[in-house]
Amino acid sequence: MKIDTISCKPIAGQKPGTSGLRKKTRVFMEPGYLENFIQSVFNAIDGAQGKCFVVGGDGRYFNRQAIQKILKMAAANGAAKVIVGQNGLLSTPAASNLIRKYKTDGGLILSASHNPGGIDEDFGIKYNVPNGGPAPENITAAIYDQTCSLSEYKIADEPIIDLGSIGERKMGEMIVDVIDPVADYKALMASLFDFVHIRNLFAGGFTMVFDAMHAVTGPYAKAILEGALGAPEGTVINAIPSEDFGGGHPDPNPVWAKGLMDLMMSTNAPYLGAASDGDGDRNMIIGRNAYVTPSDSLAVLAANAHFAPAYREGLSGIARSMPTSAACDRVAAKMHIGCYETPTGWKFFGNLLDADKVTICGEESAGTGSNHVREKDGLWAVLLWLNILAERREPVKDILLDHWKHYGRDYYSRYDYEAIPAEDANKLVDDLRAQLDSLPGKSFAGLKVTKADEFSYNDPVDGSVSTGQGLRVWFEGDARVVFRLSGTGTEGATLRVYLEQYVDTHGNHTQDPQVALKGVVAAMLEMTDLGNRIGRTEPNVIT
Repeated sequence: MKIDTISCKPIAGQKPGTSGLRKKTRVFMEPGYLENFIQSVFNAIDGAQGKCFVVGGDGRYFNRQAIQKILKMAAANGAAKVIVGQNGLLSTPAASNLIRKYKTDGGLILSASHNPGGIDEDFGIKYNVPNGGPAPENITAAIYDQTCSLSEYKIADEPIIDLGSIGERKMGEMIVDVIDPVADYKALMASLFDFVHIRNLFAGGFTMVFDAMHAVTGPYAKAILEGALGAPEGTVINAIPSEDFGGGHPDPNPVWAKGLMDLMMSTNAPYLGAASDGDGDRNMIIGRNAYVTPSDSLAVLAANAHFAPAYREGLSGIARSMPTSAACDRVAAKMHIGCYETPTGWKFFGNLLDADKVTICGEESAGTGSNHVREKDGLWAVLLWLNILAERREPVKDILLDHWKHYGRDYYSRYDYEAIPAEDANKLVDDLRAQLDSLPGKSFAGLKVTKADEFSYNDPVDGSVSTGQGLRVWFEGDARVVFRLSGTGTEGATLRVYLEQYVDTHGNHTQDPQVALKGVVAAMLEMTDLGNRIGRTEPNVIT
């Protein structure tokens, strides 16, 4: 095998964010861009010599070409083996499972998650560590340090590998094992849930629609829902992954999955609607005339997880990202188990899961999962809902109403203000940060501030501290607003504003969330002077 050592210079801006490195696809296609980052990953983990990795992605544009480059670089850096999904496809949770099951030295996952795909859209890559989870901050910092000083990378001068055929082949001395991307994940799901009971649910006339959004979950959902569980053919729609996600935006929320949302609010609605995102780690759940917010979904799943075989013995604890509503906190309190509040980013759940402090985790951005892998898992969440529905035999709407009757309701919404000039967004947040100490006692739109702070996290397992994780403001009457600049976009800045209003068990639980949150929204707009600061008050996306 001929190995080329290519001289290079550091490339600015290769700092991994919340979920790895994300840029426009054309940026990743620039000569040396991907290669510099991959070599920096290998350098940061003390090299690839003799190691085994999992590689795969969500099938977006440039996925196959990028994988071929990664294989050549892994071979040149002395890797012993790479496990690749057939045709380069692997959902993020499936990749996490493979890393754990085959005890590899980590994996490289090619995805920009819920961001749109195509040559003029987004691409991304992240390194997952041997526990199957996203690299923690100390490793992403080491990767970034390498990108700032890199002077050369190694790549094998070898023909491309056939990724369309399952089986082992070699690139130099390195084994490339092309595997069925679905089989191991399907077996894992069968070990967690009561497939017989769910099959009986479908056999009894239960109907659902799963929108795979032309993304990677399509083959998984077809094999499990229509195959193993016997759902009627056509239950899974938009099931074939495409490089540009069918020209759509693979983000499972009421805006980008509007067709599914409209169906579920119509007279022809099936019993359950669900969707997953580009790389299969997010989910959306909708019952007939009942949209389930991700925060409520986490709470309901935690309260009912005992219906699934894997969680019958109970949960060790629950964890949520800080912007997620406190709905699951109330469940944990009644169950007398621990509840942990972490920064946004699934990597922060890893230590808690590894230490068995928590069993189920969730983020308000449609990510939910458990200790079965170290990533959020969209199809897992759908299957747990199906297992609960198979046991309770109640509509989703009734399950929600019953939950709120016992715990109260956290009315909740997220406003995304996208593509704000980065300078304007940073100044807005900096100015708000400077006011935090003086906000308590002040009133905005009739709501009085009780406290305000900037969230920092002390990891209870390893003692690490993460600061600057979002601004929080609480108001009298159990209301809260959180401000964060998103780390998942590729253009300008996205300001995320999270709005929450708790109504106790005796209150009205059937209001439209935007009506229930009207006072909190007004207070937020007055407090930030958003209209003058960024030129608009209406968000691009409301979820």
